[in-house]
Parts: sequence; C-alpha cells; structure tokens
Amino acid sequence: MNFVKTELKEVITIQQIISLHDFEFSKDYIFQGEQHDFWEFLYVDKGEVEVIASAEGYKLKQGDVIFHKPNEFHSVWANRKTAPNLFVVSFECQSPAMSFFHDKIFSLDAQQRDMLAQILKNGYLAFQPPFDDPKDHTLTKRTSAPVGTEQLIKIYLELLLVSLLQNGESMRQEQPISFATKEKSEMELIQLMTSYMEQHVDDNITLEQICKRFNLSKSYAITLFRERAGQSIMKYFKTLKITKAKKMIREEQHNFSQIAVLLNYSNIHNFSRHFKSVTDMSPSEYAKSVKAKLEQPSFPY
Repeated sequence: MNFVKTELKEVITIQQIISLHDFEFSKDYIFQGEQHDFWEFLYVDKGEVEVIASAEGYKLKQGDVIFHKPNEFHSVWANRKTAPNLFVVSFECQSPAMSFFHDKIFSLDAQQRDMLAQILKNGYLAFQPPFDDPKDHTLTKRTSAPVGTEQLIKIYLELLLVSLLQNGESMRQEQPISFATKEKSEMELIQLMTSYMEQHVDDNITLEQICKRFNLSKSYAITLFRERAGQSIMKYFKTLKITKAKKMIREEQHNFSQIAVLLNYSNIHNFSRHFKSVTDMSPSEYAKSVKAKLEQPSFPY
C-alpha cells in the first residue's frame, strides 16, 4: 500500500518573538512612541487608551487589539479617566497573510481572549521579569521553564492570528479620533521634550540622545518639533543654552571662560561663536550693552 504524505500549509508562521509586556499604567500615562522593523499588537485588557498609528489617532476600549505593521510609528496614552491595563507583544513574521492586519483594530471574542491569556501565561513561565518596563524589550529565558512553554507561545500566537484571519468580520471599523485630540497628544510630547532639554541645558546632549530618550525616530522627531514648535530641536536647545548664558553674564558671578565650562562648551571660542550666532553679539558686546542700559539715567514722566 502506498501512503501519500500531505504537506500542511502554514498561513501564518512566527519566526521570532521580540518582546512581551504586561502593563498596568496610571490614568495619565503617556508613551511617547516608537517605530521598529517588526510586528506589534496592543491589547486593552482594562480601561481605555488613545493610540497614534502612523498619522491617525484611535480610541481603544477594553477588549480591543490594534496591530502595528513594521516601521509604523505608534504611541499610546491614557485618557486621564481610567488607569489602563495593556498587553503588548512584538514578533517577527514574514508570512504574506500578515498584510491583512495592516492598520486593523479587532474586538476579541471569548475564545480569542483565552488564546491571548495562554500567550501571557506561557510567557511568564518561559521568561523572567520585568514585563512592565516599556524600555526593556529583552526576554531572558528561565532555566527552569516547563518543557514546551516557548513552543506554546508560538502556537497560541499563530492560532490567534489565524482565528482573526478567519473571522475578519470581528474587525472593528474605528473612526480616527479628532484632530484636536491628536494635536493635544503631540503638544504634550513637545512639552516633555522641551522640559527634558531645559533640565539638561548644562549638558552637551545630542539629537540622537533626545530621540532615544523618547523612543522617536529622528525623522519623526524633527518633523513634529518643527511643525509644533516652529524651529528645529537643536536650535531650540542652543537658544536655551544662550538664554542661560545671558542670565549668568547679567549676574556677573562668573567670567566668560567659567560660563563656557559650566554650560559644557569645549572651549571659550566655541561658546563665543555659539553666542554670537544666536544673539548677533559677542559675550563681551552683550555684557557692555547690559551695563550701558543700567547706566542710562532714568527720567520721570
């Protein structure tokens, strides 16, 4: 008797898992955003959140999941009313069927939520904490993990994705949030960036450091800051430094060389050149102008 071996077709195959997070955020939490070259989904286990995906903003409620395709900028913030619990998984998948999940939001049914719970359960068994640090994406394997836990993560993740493929009608057609809401989120991010620069005005921080601090791509950070603040990020930081330098000159507690050192310039010449590029005056010319104003007699009206 001849036996024919039938190869089973795999619609979705997960090559690698990148990160697994289980968050309990405060009601005013803001994640500034990131982008990366692999897939990610965010599930709202409790509360509500607002999400920016590419240029659109969406409001997600309990039971909703949103997919972020590779290289898509995304951010999330709480609504200041309810503290949200979120489950986030990022993974590598080259299967063509993944194109179905581009820019999709789903409301999971009970069976799909059970699949998600199994991913989380086996994730806890397979890997060591922390799972609640947004900046820590490293999965450290447990040496004493029960046999098969990593494979179960893969199986349940693929099962969830195939289930969503089969039940495309569960997709929720969410209307983008209003421009005003998106604008508020972007302005809050600008405020956080400017506050960070103000706190580090004495340091010599770079554009790369600022982007890394807020998990932003350089292109997105540059475009957003210019649109919302009307100038480049580093020009803003340069102006902050010179504003502080002017204050120190007026206070007359330090000479120019000391001010240059305190503001982390490599030498007095760089400080002077920087100062003049912002004010159109050298530090000494500015100091003379301040004294001249103080020496002007005041006349009664």
